[in-house]
This record gives sequence, structure tokens and C-alpha cells, in this order.
Amino acid sequence: MRAVVQRVKSSKVSVDDKITGSIGRGLTVLIGVEDGDTQKDAEYIAKKVCSLRVFDDDEGVMNLSVQDIDGEILAVSQFTLLGDVRKGNRPSYFQAAAPEEANSLYRKTVELMANKGVHVEEGVFQADMLVEINNDGPVTILLESRKLF
Repeated sequence: MRAVVQRVKSSKVSVDDKITGSIGRGLTVLIGVEDGDTQKDAEYIAKKVCSLRVFDDDEGVMNLSVQDIDGEILAVSQFTLLGDVRKGNRPSYFQAAAPEEANSLYRKTVELMANKGVHVEEGVFQADMLVEINNDGPVTILLESRKLF
């Protein structure tokens, strides 16, 4: 499972001009589920996202998590995170999980983040979404449950 985590001042996602999720200060998390991922991968991503110390403390040091600041999370499923462009210029998505499996593990990841006491808003699985991200910093962190990087 892969995630792109961005520290934001605000973020929102819309489908057909209707806002489906909107947050203030917190994290926007784009989540891609890989074929073969399990609940263990969802647990790793959820725990890591909620524990990342990317918010400034009183001394201006990135030492606080989204939980510490009572921030919010906007979660968006994004299979294109599994795009492979090592051969040619057109991404191949053979590593992406099938939609039913991907949705189940995406839902589990959202549930686990919410169970940690963080308010989570969402996009719509498999929809064509417009995501507005006001990246703060900018701060962007890449996560990979298989720890490839």
C-alpha cells in the first residue's frame, strides 16, 4: 500500500461539483492499494499517517502529529499511485489491486485512522474527483507499507 501525505492548511474533494469531503488544518492522504496488500498494510499506513510528526511545536520544530494538533484527515483513494512507468511513457497499473479488494482495504485504512480519534473526510471510491490541496510548507511525505523506500 502506498500513500502520499501532504500537510495542509485546508483541502477538499468534489465529485460532479459537489463537495464530498473538506478539512481545515491537517493531512491530505492519497492512498493506493497494491495487489496482495492485507489488513497489516492498512494498519501500517493508518498508524504511520496518524503518528507522523510534521506539524510545528511552539519552538518551530516539526514535532507534532495530526493527533497532537487536533487536525483532520482528507483521505482519497488513488490507484494511479501504483502506476509503473519503467517501460515506456504510458503507466501500467498491473500492480494495483482489483477494485473490490482495493475498496475494502481503503475503507479499512480510513476506519483505522478514525479509530485513532482523528476526524476523517473522504472522496468517492472510483469517482472522477477534483482535489484541492493547500499544501502547507510544502510538506509531502511518501509512505510504502512494504518499506520499499
